[in-house]
Amino acid sequence: MGTIETSVQLKSFVTELPARFMLDGATYARGGELGYDGLDFYAVGRGGVVGEVDADLVTAAFFFFAPDKVREYWERSRSVGPVDAAARAFAECCAQWGRDHLDDETDHTRLAALLARVVDAANPTGAAIFAGWRRLGAPADAKGQVLFYANALRELRAARHAAAIIAAGIPPDAAVHTSSPQMAGFFGWETAPADLDGWADPWKTAESMTETAFAPTFAVLSDDEQRELVALATRAFAAAA
Repeated sequence: MGTIETSVQLKSFVTELPARFMLDGATYARGGELGYDGLDFYAVGRGGVVGEVDADLVTAAFFFFAPDKVREYWERSRSVGPVDAAARAFAECCAQWGRDHLDDETDHTRLAALLARVVDAANPTGAAIFAGWRRLGAPADAKGQVLFYANALRELRAARHAAAIIAAGIPPDAAVHTSSPQMAGFFGWETAPADLDGWADPWKTAESMTETAFAPTFAVLSDDEQRELVALATRAFAAAA
């Protein structure tokens, strides 16, 4: 199995499974318990891994979000407490989602071990959130580890995708409205750009570029190990509650 095929086959596991904990009501309930309002916990929990920085640096790392929204969430959330504490609380929500929703039949211990090798060997260049998330350290249990490592790879792929979107000349709002119009409000882009139809083909090109850029991440595994990773990840994703 080649690394590009592995990248393509793992797309749903990498992009969709971790997103579930980010969108889960339990995550925001925990944020509320800690004193955060709405998306503030998302912003500081995800962005807190880069440290006590200006909102522009978080905007650069998030890329797909409207800059004014990032600044609003970031500045309001920083008054609640240290950003590193928020990041660790967010990571615990990630791990807890894995404990609560992954099935009991998949060999999550083996899956976590393969994911750990991939994440540990990955090149963090151009992927600040990935680098910061990896530095937090994985939880001790297998299900928690699977979600932690899956989210790490989600952050790495997102960074590679952002680079591809930039290379294709696509504005962030057009990228979001093209790929995930139902999520545009979440990203702060309420109004679609007037020339949206013209970005469909460039976005497809950028998506292909993303897979090419993300593929080397899996080169640390042998072909047989990549097949095993795909099989386990596909099973875990399909069985997740």
